[in-house]
Amino acid sequence: MVQLYNLHPFGSQQVVPCQREPEQFCCGGPDALFVASGCKVEAFAVQGTELCQPRCSFSTLGRVLRMAYSEAGDYLVAIEEKSKTTFLRAYMNWRSKRTENSRVCIRMVGHNVEAPFCESFRDQMSIIEMPLSEAPLCISCCPVKGDLLVGCTNKLVLFTLKYCVINEEFSVLDFERSLIIHIDNIIPVEISFCVGYVAVMSDLEVLILKLESDPTNGERVKHHPQKTNSQLKQMEDASHESSQLEAEDFVICLKPMELLGEKCEQSGISVKLESTGLADEKVKYLSVQHLLYRRFAPDISFYVLSDNIKLHSLQLLPIHQTGFPPDGKVLSQEKELLSLFCFFSLPHVGYLYMVVKSVELMSVYWYPEKSQQAVLTPQFLHVITSQSLQCFTVRCSAAVAHEEDLYMDSTLKACPPVSLDVCALRIQLFIGLKAICHFKNHIILLTKADPEAIPERRESPKRLLSRKGASVRSRIPPIPEAGWSLYIVNTIAPVQLYKEMVDYSNTYKTVKTQSCIHLLSEAHLLLRAALMDSSHLEPSEKAELLEAFKESCGHLGDCYSRLDTEQSHLALPYYKMSGLSLAEVLARVACTGECESQKYERGLIFYITHSLYENLDEELSEELAAKVAQIFHVAEPKQLPHVLCSPSMKNIDPLTAFHYLKTLDTCEFSPVLMTLTKAAVALKMGDLDLYRNEMKSHSEMKLVYGFILEPRLLIQQWKGQIIPTELAIHLKETQPGLLVASVLGLQKNGKIGIEEADSFFKVLCGKDEDTIPQLLVDFWEAQLVACLPNMVLQELFFKLTSQYIWRLSKRQCPDTIPLRTAEDLINACSHYGLVYPWVHVLLSSDSLGDKNYTEDLLKLQILWWKKLLPELCQKVKCGGEKHQLYLSSLKEALSVIAVGLDLKDFLNVLPEDGAAAFFLPYLLFCSRKKSLT
Repeated sequence: MVQLYNLHPFGSQQVVPCQREPEQFCCGGPDALFVASGCKVEAFAVQGTELCQPRCSFSTLGRVLRMAYSEAGDYLVAIEEKSKTTFLRAYMNWRSKRTENSRVCIRMVGHNVEAPFCESFRDQMSIIEMPLSEAPLCISCCPVKGDLLVGCTNKLVLFTLKYCVINEEFSVLDFERSLIIHIDNIIPVEISFCVGYVAVMSDLEVLILKLESDPTNGERVKHHPQKTNSQLKQMEDASHESSQLEAEDFVICLKPMELLGEKCEQSGISVKLESTGLADEKVKYLSVQHLLYRRFAPDISFYVLSDNIKLHSLQLLPIHQTGFPPDGKVLSQEKELLSLFCFFSLPHVGYLYMVVKSVELMSVYWYPEKSQQAVLTPQFLHVITSQSLQCFTVRCSAAVAHEEDLYMDSTLKACPPVSLDVCALRIQLFIGLKAICHFKNHIILLTKADPEAIPERRESPKRLLSRKGASVRSRIPPIPEAGWSLYIVNTIAPVQLYKEMVDYSNTYKTVKTQSCIHLLSEAHLLLRAALMDSSHLEPSEKAELLEAFKESCGHLGDCYSRLDTEQSHLALPYYKMSGLSLAEVLARVACTGECESQKYERGLIFYITHSLYENLDEELSEELAAKVAQIFHVAEPKQLPHVLCSPSMKNIDPLTAFHYLKTLDTCEFSPVLMTLTKAAVALKMGDLDLYRNEMKSHSEMKLVYGFILEPRLLIQQWKGQIIPTELAIHLKETQPGLLVASVLGLQKNGKIGIEEADSFFKVLCGKDEDTIPQLLVDFWEAQLVACLPNMVLQELFFKLTSQYIWRLSKRQCPDTIPLRTAEDLINACSHYGLVYPWVHVLLSSDSLGDKNYTEDLLKLQILWWKKLLPELCQKVKCGGEKHQLYLSSLKEALSVIAVGLDLKDFLNVLPEDGAAAFFLPYLLFCSRKKSLT
């Protein structure tokens, strides 16, 4: 299905001031346009939108049958005919030809010229002649590297572009015939070549190959032997048989066929490579991989008009990325090939394939009338008929985005699908269109006003139905007549066309949302394609493109936010790509006020929900926060408790929040979650009686479950920092046990990490990173009781032991009353064992008589002697980043213990793995200190 819009992609128009009717023309690079007529080529400089000036002209050897321009190397290559003989010539350094009589150097390809003569090439045009054993039929230049591919009967010849360095300031361009691709059973009418990809087209067949330097896949390079007499006789017999069948009025109809990959071998077309380049060549193609073979069957209803059944306009289109991709990340100026596309067309339908990572038919273009020629660009497909220039949208930028961006089609990024229906933006009437080519933002059109063109001799339709009978005919030059013109039609800037498409989409806003989305998607892809290769633009133009791209994302977000379909979730990534804040998006939502009956669609709800869950570090105003609460109260009431817990909603009036919560039907919610949310709001209101009534309605275990359902009731993040809520602060003072149990529940359920939990308690207690509050020690002890995995336990052992030792050595009391005594831990946790008798010796000391010290020492004793000391000894011996910490902990603990124990008793409890020797010097020193005392 092709949708038709009456937009204006074509801007100003100018006439090329060529002297005679063009027979061939081509263009490319920054400003080059070549027009061939007879034995002369005129070169024009195309600059701006209103300027086309003659640059130079030069003579050719004969009439130009085909020609092509290569931006890489800045050369023109032509197939010329003289005295019924064809020649292949490349015109180098043509910009230096100032006058008709300027000197020209003619040399043979690969011919080494002495240095003194090379210096003369600097200021004069040079012509390189490339002899071939067979007549050249078609040519193609690689748009990336400038290599030249020449199509002959049953073979393709590759000439590699070389840069011969003469000195540091000057190099000469040359070619080397590096490869011959032998292709049997197909005669190329058009070919296209791009970085190792080869497309070959006959009247009704298309073959796409990939040349590879790695011989693991495909057919290996081998010498292609000359055909033997028996093979030639077989071919002659087959040709004679075909002629005989035609003479007897038989029609050979080949079935239509599409083959991918290895299945292309079923086409009956064999491909063999013959390397002819030098051994030290940098790029050598060693194998060939078949990608696509497609054969079309002629429509018998058109057998009288044979021209109706021929393919035309074969083209490989590379997509590069330089400078300014859509996400704003600056890349290097070196072009990066992102993807490659192949286009070819029948008179009434065109086909666009993606051929890099996988071969896939992307789009099919149905034309309203018979086409004559088409050109594909990264943004549009331009097609000419006899009376009109048509502009269709393409999906290249969408395919690249989905193929290359790992974050595409996620909550972060989105792009219109490749399967989006193509549309015609414009059908512009012209009289007598004959040919078209394209470069940059220019379309070159050849028109001839006289509708009565001299008809060419038509062949028998029966010959065109057999591949064996196919032949290539050179077009007979038309008799010069008046009424022709060569036009340059300038396409308007992408941003300007984008704005027109946005204005046009407004007509669909209240009528057909899908049509509005389709047109805005086209506008989005237009900008995306322009951003993929914006290296030729000024910084201000790039910035304008990027700003328009973000704006287009906002428009698509608006559309999807109004949808209640399976596509409504796309509102989220498009709004994210737009750079709009949550407040700005809410301001765009058409609202009639706090109307209970207003309908809010799923796309908007999905966007707001995810935005509030993702810690946007954005505070909504009281008015907008109330608006969000009203939206969810109407459209998604079960999400309202979660919404009210978002840090972005901190400015909401607590009376308004409590009003919405009170009116909800509790049957649809978790009662404990509703209770905790009401309690949190009651605290903000300052109503402690209401708070206590809510908290008393459920047991502590259920309250812990409620916090697991919504962790933000306790812990929130703001600009990367952990912020305890007002409810968490209140629980610290009134119910610390519930708080510790709740955070432990969050950790066990994966709602908070270990480091986050530690930071939470430090921030909650107002401690810095180096100070451990007792509430955090309570949390660590609760973790031990909860029997966490071994990896977590080992870290917990060291944390608790270090803290116990530190407090004992510093005579530091806990800042709050511990939630568990040593006896509680011994009874509840297997990690705390019975107390050794020698510990009572320490406890009887007057200096350790304080209860807090007693508790710490008792806790320090299955954690230390049986579980941690052997491992700690090993850690100290192994060294590492924490070596000093471990060693310091040992010394501090041993200083305390050695004072209260005899040396013999102390050695009896040390590990028996030989580690005791490590401590002997220090213990002897401590023992001497004790005896002196």
